[in-house]
Parts: sequence; C-alpha cells; structure tokens
Amino acid sequence: MRNAFTLFSGSFFVMALSNAIVPVLPVYTGSSSLQGAIYAAYFLGAFLSTLPAGMLSDHFGRIPLIRSGLVITVTSGILLSLLSAPYLVLAARLIEGIGAGCFIAAAMSYVNSRMDHVKMSGYYMAFLNAGLVTGLIIAGWLASHTGNSMTGILLFAGFTLIPAGTSFFMRDTGEQSAPFNPAVFTSFVWNFRWLWFSSVVLVGITGVVSSLYPQFSGASPESLGYWIAGMSVATIIAVLAASRVSLPPLPAIRWSAVLMAAGIIFSFFSPWGFAVLGFMAGIVMIAQMAILAGVREHQGVMMGLFSTTSYLGMTILPFLAGLITDMTGFFSAFCISVFFALLVAVTISRNPVPDRVP
Repeated sequence: MRNAFTLFSGSFFVMALSNAIVPVLPVYTGSSSLQGAIYAAYFLGAFLSTLPAGMLSDHFGRIPLIRSGLVITVTSGILLSLLSAPYLVLAARLIEGIGAGCFIAAAMSYVNSRMDHVKMSGYYMAFLNAGLVTGLIIAGWLASHTGNSMTGILLFAGFTLIPAGTSFFMRDTGEQSAPFNPAVFTSFVWNFRWLWFSSVVLVGITGVVSSLYPQFSGASPESLGYWIAGMSVATIIAVLAASRVSLPPLPAIRWSAVLMAAGIIFSFFSPWGFAVLGFMAGIVMIAQMAILAGVREHQGVMMGLFSTTSYLGMTILPFLAGLITDMTGFFSAFCISVFFALLVAVTISRNPVPDRVP
C-alpha cells in the first residue's frame, strides 16, 4: 500500500506541476517563441532521460530512480517559482523534465512488473491524467485570484514533497538486476518496432490536435483549456474501463487507431473530437502496456522505450503538423494525421508483436 501511494500520488503531482506553468507562461517572457521553448524544454528533458532511467532501474533497482526523480522534480518546481530570467526558467524546465523522466520510467516499470499490472496500469494512468487536468485548472485559477502567478507552481512543488518523502519508505520488491545487453536491446527495438510506431503516432496525434486548435478554432483560452482538459478526462475514463475488462491488446490498438482517425475528422468539425481522441488514446496505452508486460526481466528498458516513443510523438508530430499547416493549410494537416492513424491500424496487424523475445 505504501508503494502504491507513492507511485500514484507521485504520478499525479509530477504531472500537475508539469502543467502548472502553462497558464502563466506569459509572465516569464513576452516572446511567443521563448514561451514555446520553455514549454517544450520539459518534454525534451523527459525524452532524453526516460530510456537511460529505465536501463538504470533494471540494473540498480526501480526505487532509487523513483526517489531521484521525485527529488529532482521538487527542486525544479521550487526553482521555477523563484526564477524570473527566461533562460534560467528554460533550464529549470529541462531539469524538471529529466526528473519526470526518471520517475515515470521507473514507476511504470514497477507497475508493469506486477502480476496485477493491468489494473495497476489503469490506476497509474488515471492519476497521471488527473494530474495534468488539475495542474492546468488550479494553477490558472490561483494565478487569477491570488495575484501571484507562481502560487500554483509552488503549491504543486510542495505537494510533490509528500510522495518524495514516502519514497524513502518504499520497500524493495527484490527484483533481479538485469544489466544492459546491446543485443537484447536491439531485439526489443526491432521486434516491437510497430508497437513503438503506434506509440509515436497515436500519442502524438493528441498533441497535433491540441497544438493546432488554438489558431484553427479561434476560441478563447478558457474554452481551449476546457476542451484539452476534456481530452484528459476521457483518457481517465478509458484507462479505468480498459483495465477492468479483458481486451485482446493487438485488436484493441488496431480498432482504436481506426476510431482515432475518425476522431481527427470529427475534431475538424467539432471540439467534441477531443473526447474521442482522449478515450481511444487511453485504451491504446493500456493495450500497449499489457503487451510489454510480457517481458518480465527488462521492464525498465521496455517502459523507457515506451515513454521515449510517446514523448517523441508529442515532440515531432505537432511540429510537422505546424509545418504542413503553414504550407498547405489546416485541412491537409488533419488529413495527414488521419493517414498515419490508419497506417498504424495496418502495420500493427501485418507485423504482430512476437509472443517471445530474447
């Protein structure tokens, strides 16, 4: 129970802190490009750290990486609440992402190594997405009503001290060391190549729609916040539901990809498409984690690759969609996203994930 509390509360507050800066980005700088850089620095840090953290958790154990990630997150949160120089803030966001990457890779490895991993992964993903919504809404509300833009950041940095403290009381599960083996790592990358592709595309698509919608819709920031929050709420519902029913993982990914393609088209005409995309993304993540749970001895590497490809999708696809929009318009960007979603549906079926890997 103590371990579960640290994992679930940690995922909630780490994600809440990561989004707490979003409503107050203009306070740090008036430059749109620099605001974007500060926002993206977190994802860069997480992208760079998740795979190494997963490998280290296999070798040294998951708990030291969980502790380190939470301590780094608290430290970076405090720095973000105190710093004002944009480039120092950018560096602190990068450090925050590194801490989140360390925690996420090790925590997901811990969750996915358990016998009840399907149920646990549902809870973990639900807390993670609930944190994203809470950080966005509460930090924005506090900035408007307290007169101090940093209140939300400092609040969630303080709350993250709770799982950081309890992490020092986590009990080691006695997992065996699994030193890095280049041949095994290469086999994981190759044998699961279409699953990694599905992670890049289907997670990245949620970022594409979120990044295009402000300019595409012309809606107010308040409305956009509700729509994006609605996507995360739909994901919470999906992960909790999918973790309680026995869905065959590969068909679940295939049909979710098809429905996400439909959701992209729907979102072109209505913001309710956000809910469709969020719900399908939740089912996809539970199915992907269920497949990867079959590799018992290298969960750190598997969850590191899973997190890395997810962050890669959130980094690359919105950027490419923005370029396509600038060149040919919004409709083309939405159509390309539909194409990639359908490509996942085809490739995940043509090249099933093997039952056994080295």
